[in-house]
Amino acid sequence: MIRRLAAPLLAASAAFVALPAAAQDEAGDKVNMVIVYGEDAAPEPVGDEIVVVARLPEADRFRIPENLRYSDNPANNSWASRVERLDIVGDFGILSCSAAGAGSETGCTQAMIEAAYADRANGSSVRFAQLIEAARQERLATIDEDAAAEQERVEAIEDAYMERLRQERDAELPDEAATDTSLPQPQ
Repeated sequence: MIRRLAAPLLAASAAFVALPAAAQDEAGDKVNMVIVYGEDAAPEPVGDEIVVVARLPEADRFRIPENLRYSDNPANNSWASRVERLDIVGDFGILSCSAAGAGSETGCTQAMIEAAYADRANGSSVRFAQLIEAARQERLATIDEDAAAEQERVEAIEDAYMERLRQERDAELPDEAATDTSLPQPQ
């Protein structure tokens, strides 16, 4: 009894193990993200690949990337920003991001969120997601035109085929013309 139940249970468990692997075989669009400087030529897409090109000025070719140019090291802060920080020395309590006072830890999360939004708003890095979406929309814009052109081509081929069939059907057979003249005509 146990052996009879073991085989189907083993087969079912093997099927569940194989499902995630089968789902991983299907991939989305192949996207090639390239940064091009100045007037350099952009690479051509291969097959159904989407090539997203971010064009930067020629002056940035040998520069350190902008996201690596700045640091949060205190030695790199100006005196003005150091003095500005002195106004929060006495802050404690709720939303203060200090170790003193009740609810002071809530300010640290708020400070992190504000810093992330500031980085996002001030960052001039390339936004590849927007460029990829624009490339997809550009590709999808031509699908209707291509389909209409292909439909017209197919219909023209079908019309030519039907015309040829009609001409063949209406044409006289070679044997018919010869037999008509050789037969005696009724009086």
